[in-house]
Amino acid sequence: MDFVRGIVIWGGVALAGAAVGGIIAGMKNRDYSSWIAWCFVLPPLVFVLLLLPRHQGQRPRQPRLDESERGSW
Repeated sequence: MDFVRGIVIWGGVALAGAAVGGIIAGMKNRDYSSWIAWCFVLPPLVFVLLLLPRHQGQRPRQPRLDESERGSW
């Protein structure tokens, strides 16, 4: 039962890390979708995000699929 408890604890930590990472990335004007994903996989990255300065200007975003395929035809 200890192994299952460890998996459940890690899942909770991963979900909490993703939620906190998304909130902090939004406050720091970062690309929150990528930070949510990385903080889910590696929850300690929340501390790295806390140390990063606030991004000035527009929030960076990933190009959409249509935008990236536009020039390949």
